[in-house]
Amino acid sequence: MPLFHLAILALIQGITEFLPVSSSGHLALYPILTGEEDQGQTIDIAVHVGTLFAVLIYFRHDVLRVIEGLFSLIRLNHQTDEARLAILLILSTIPVVIAGAVLSLSGLDDQLRSIAVIGWSTIIFGVALFIGDRFGGQTKTADDWTLKDAIAMGLAQIVALIPGASRSGVTMTMARGIGYKRVDAARLSMLMSIPTIIAAGALTSLKLVSSGDLALGLDAALAAALAFFAALAALTVMMRMLQTWSMTPFVIYRMILGTILLWIAYA
Repeated sequence: MPLFHLAILALIQGITEFLPVSSSGHLALYPILTGEEDQGQTIDIAVHVGTLFAVLIYFRHDVLRVIEGLFSLIRLNHQTDEARLAILLILSTIPVVIAGAVLSLSGLDDQLRSIAVIGWSTIIFGVALFIGDRFGGQTKTADDWTLKDAIAMGLAQIVALIPGASRSGVTMTMARGIGYKRVDAARLSMLMSIPTIIAAGALTSLKLVSSGDLALGLDAALAAALAFFAALAALTVMMRMLQTWSMTPFVIYRMILGTILLWIAYA
């Protein structure tokens, strides 16, 4: 794939991954609206892996706590706060891993990458985001994360397998709906992205090795590197923005984008 197209895809991913507007939906739209050949799920996953490293760096203190918690679990020590955080992240990831595997094996994941599906999910889950943000409480912080809340956010994450729904969007919607502050909802959502992207990246890496497609592997690595820098900048801006903004600007954007997509799909 030409460098220019890889750069565009990486920029799209880097900017939209942490905004509740669906990075996967935008990636799926790129070939539809430009007429370019679909970049495929390998490149999609590659740019997600690039954003993964951005999350690891930005939330490095939380990541170190999770790693410490994993070592505590290995030593059969479940009583520390770090071990508790690690357990909650693992449990919140299990639903989407199972659902994603079923979707991939059934072949339905490719069928969902249509402009009509993206348009409808952009609007529907945009409305859900508005309701969750408008009527959700502002009492809980990330330190208040419970098993019940982790499971609820984990189940919501399954919906993000639909292009246009937005993984960060549905998890933040759920978090806001059950009372988490906006910044803390975003923080938990970003931490949940780490094991999810690792699982998807590992599966794609196995496919690359088995196919022996070196050229595709080099394209994927370049796309991941470009997405990393875009994502780190976008993440910094978003976390500062959520300290004073509501989710309404993102909802408005989703309504406009979804309407345009449906017009294109059904005109």
